[in-house]
Amino acid sequence: MTSPGSPDPHGVHPAWLPDEAFRPIGSRRTLLRGGGPLAGTVHEEVARACARYGGSVRRQAGGRHDGDGDGGADGGGPYDLVLALTAAGDEGSGEVGIGEECYVVSRRDGVTVVLADSAAGLLYGLFHVVRLGEEAFGAERPAEHHRPAARLRMLDHWDNVAVHPVMGQVERGYAGGSIFWCDGAPRDDLTRVGAYGRLLAACGVNAVAVNNVNVHAAETHLLTDRLGDVAAIADRLRPYGVRVHLSVNFAAPLALGGTATADPLDEDVRAWWAAVTTRVYEAIPDFGGYVVKADSEGQPGPHAYGRDHADGANLLAGALAPFGGVVHWRAFVYDHRQDWRDRSTDRARAAYDHFAPLDGRFRDNVILQVKHGPIDFQVREPVSPVIAAIPRTRVALELQVTQEYTGQQRHVCYLAPMWSEVLGFRPWGPAGPWVADIVADDVGGGGLVGVSNAGDDPYWTGHPLAQANLYAFGRLAWAPSSDPAAILDEWIGLTFPPSAGGSGGNDAAGGDDGRLREALHEIMDDSCGTYERYTAPLGVGFMVRPGHHYGPDVDGYEYTPWGTYHFADRDGVGVDRTRATGTGFTGQYPPPWSEVYESLARCPDELLLFFHHVPYGHVLHDGSTVIQHIYDTRFAGVEEVDRARLRWAELAGLVPAALHARVRELLAEQLRCAEEWRDQVNAYFLRKSGVPDSRGRRIP
Repeated sequence: MTSPGSPDPHGVHPAWLPDEAFRPIGSRRTLLRGGGPLAGTVHEEVARACARYGGSVRRQAGGRHDGDGDGGADGGGPYDLVLALTAAGDEGSGEVGIGEECYVVSRRDGVTVVLADSAAGLLYGLFHVVRLGEEAFGAERPAEHHRPAARLRMLDHWDNVAVHPVMGQVERGYAGGSIFWCDGAPRDDLTRVGAYGRLLAACGVNAVAVNNVNVHAAETHLLTDRLGDVAAIADRLRPYGVRVHLSVNFAAPLALGGTATADPLDEDVRAWWAAVTTRVYEAIPDFGGYVVKADSEGQPGPHAYGRDHADGANLLAGALAPFGGVVHWRAFVYDHRQDWRDRSTDRARAAYDHFAPLDGRFRDNVILQVKHGPIDFQVREPVSPVIAAIPRTRVALELQVTQEYTGQQRHVCYLAPMWSEVLGFRPWGPAGPWVADIVADDVGGGGLVGVSNAGDDPYWTGHPLAQANLYAFGRLAWAPSSDPAAILDEWIGLTFPPSAGGSGGNDAAGGDDGRLREALHEIMDDSCGTYERYTAPLGVGFMVRPGHHYGPDVDGYEYTPWGTYHFADRDGVGVDRTRATGTGFTGQYPPPWSEVYESLARCPDELLLFFHHVPYGHVLHDGSTVIQHIYDTRFAGVEEVDRARLRWAELAGLVPAALHARVRELLAEQLRCAEEWRDQVNAYFLRKSGVPDSRGRRIP
């Protein structure tokens, strides 16, 4: 049996936890003070590093630490690193502590000390030291208090137990099959699940929903007769402080034959959920809760019984409350069978129209899970107005780590800058709180949820550079104000430690390590902007091939029921969402944004076509016309991809050969696809507008 801290399975890339990242710890003397399973995980991590690099570790399972730091001269010292639980971690101690999951790091008199009240905090503190590397053992460091902004930092896996005939094993997954399930059953070997939990803990994620929000027949049974499968996964994630959540079918009592209805106000239904939830916690005592997609895209929900979303969510919240569980109720609810001829119907309005009237009616353990934008994870959308519309409801911000509409992990697209913009948006203007504040714990928020991009691919995420998105999600969930470039630099340093390259140089200023860092920043820092420049322009969104959503199809969704239109004609393009002449969507925002978006003169250029229908000759704030901007940015995006491709070619020998080859092949595909986007979008709008490119470039 593989222990929780054992290496990743043979042949699987270690991502941001290669052995070399543990050399600074593994080559030193460490004292661990603390008991319990998670402290055991910390000990195994350090012990394995010491076995490799010649250091030593001593554990005092029952000891508690009360001071800032000491050499640990107690028979095994002096020590270079002390990892210790504080006395405040003792139940009933009466001491004011550091905080749950929090830790304090300091260095004094040659000793680096990590203090925490809980073993979870000690685990996160250990990985903080790993991130610091040799810097952790350098100059003296005053005490730094680290606390997560959100208690829940969760990943939703859209993994199917049984292979779906259309979506396969993982819906919108671009990194192979599920690490949990295979052909209708749990994987025989769950070793990789443990390795995944280790990666998540190292970036700060503490919860995982292990099945698709679109709950099909096989997944419905996970709640009852297949609960043991979920418990087995929970056992593998628990050593790293990662709790399991389960996506459930709202109509499960009816689907499984337990009741004659799924009406949330029916007493038999309430009793059914209470009994089932009790059995869940008997099998998985640290179970996190339920995730629900209801009355959306064909999934059952309370509307079938004349009830609303608060009725439905509160039903499940009541069953979970005695055990401390939560229900994540997704706000992704809209009419996906609308008439494309009817311009008064607006998919962007839907979530607000459904949920804003229900504010204040949800139980305390209901978390409304809101996509970051009002449509569907496009590379450019305004922030969802729902986030500001429900101040008496706990809100979780949902981000899509898997790149459904941003290149599907075949394109380099570092998403942290986009997420950072969303987290830093102030719905009530400069004097108001950020989105990050709204979802934080100290105001009763629900944290961050990301749709995972991990699968059974040897590189975890298909594209090796897409690992940075998974890492960045965890780091932003922990500290939303973090600089995306700094997070990327952190990921580069962990994933490509100096000795892991081909030539072995390690001079960060000018050697191989410095060259690699510089090149990766050039390729990745603005890669999300690059993707935006060659795909749909000025916030209009979609223009993708229906079904699989990869590659361009400008009119692919234009005459469908899905409500994702651009309304391009010979005179102009864009969706009129104003109150004056359009769908009224701008009115869902509080001032000042309701007025900014309403105004053609004040609306940000990057969102112009999301909010306004304008002629092709409309002049943007930078002096360019809409049509010329479309041409220029499509050409620029392709040129940037080509530069990235050439820059990566220069790194041969600085990264493992197989990884270099994988990225080289994917960059070639990205260039091909970007050229297709450029040519289709430019040709479409040239033919619609009749306006030629002012620079005389060839447009097919």
